[in-house]
Amino acid sequence: MNRSTPAKPAGARNVDEITGSRRLRRMRKADWSRRLVQENRLSVDDLIWPIFVIDGKNTREPIAAMPGVFRLTLDLAVKEAERAAKLGIPAIATFPNVEMGLRDQTGSHILDPENVINRATRAIKDAVPEIGIITDAALDPFTSHGHDGILRDGIIVNDETVEQVAAAAVIQAASGADIIAPSDMMDGRIGAIRDALDANGFSDVAIMSYATKFASAFYGPYREAVGTAGLLKGDKKTYYIDHANSDEAVREAEQDVAEGADMLMVKPGLPYLDIIRRLKDEFQMPTFAYQVSGEYSMIKAASANGWIDGEKAMLESLLAFKRAGCDGVLTYFAPQVAEMLRG
Repeated sequence: MNRSTPAKPAGARNVDEITGSRRLRRMRKADWSRRLVQENRLSVDDLIWPIFVIDGKNTREPIAAMPGVFRLTLDLAVKEAERAAKLGIPAIATFPNVEMGLRDQTGSHILDPENVINRATRAIKDAVPEIGIITDAALDPFTSHGHDGILRDGIIVNDETVEQVAAAAVIQAASGADIIAPSDMMDGRIGAIRDALDANGFSDVAIMSYATKFASAFYGPYREAVGTAGLLKGDKKTYYIDHANSDEAVREAEQDVAEGADMLMVKPGLPYLDIIRRLKDEFQMPTFAYQVSGEYSMIKAASANGWIDGEKAMLESLLAFKRAGCDGVLTYFAPQVAEMLRG
């Protein structure tokens, strides 16, 4: 043996002996073989597109913290819904930025059938009846303090909030909403909404429960989008779930299933893939994730700085939701992804 010959330990096995000839790289050797054994795929049918609506006409307001996302007047929201339908996106989720003069301590404007969210639903349904519309009955875009419920003496009062959220859900259903997705995290809201919808002839309107909405740092850009960022007094930890807790999240979901939820949602998404997997395994129900504004903006910012490949990161993050067990994802990337998937 010379110095250039590597030493072979006595009794050393070769790779086939070590692996039992199970060479897992075999099916990774070519594009065709990788595609043949790919376990999860992203399709346009997995996408729900959240959009922000405002009063006015022919106005597209950029949201500084969410590059490429805009607040849209209803005429433009209708055009975007038409675009979504042409791309094959199954549903959109609408969120309002309400004029400050219409906000109050109780979020009472949510009960106005002519508020911007209900008018948006009617306008979109009239123009694009084939697309699904998801609305949120939470109060935060309508309150003067930015909380998801009614504030009394510094406390978010649960039962009074539930009554108002349920009443708002009926008004939203009457305006044409196909799915009510209440994000307020009040106890008993799912059952109250189900009872109210059924009692008013909307038994076909589904409920997508924000079953596990965590107290998270990833909501900041959204709060800018709906105009609550500067309003919020305190935090939302008395009703959102502690991000350290997974068993509590399962209990929340179990309660919502018992009360009549048709679908479950995890929010935020990427930091909570473990929760998605637990819910899917536990309940075998349609399960969705909301890739929230902070997740979106991180990818956009890193891409803008040249630190990551934005398109690849976008697709990788969305496929992670599918791998974790999601049936679909609410994502601001929806139209971009749909365009890419269409080719």
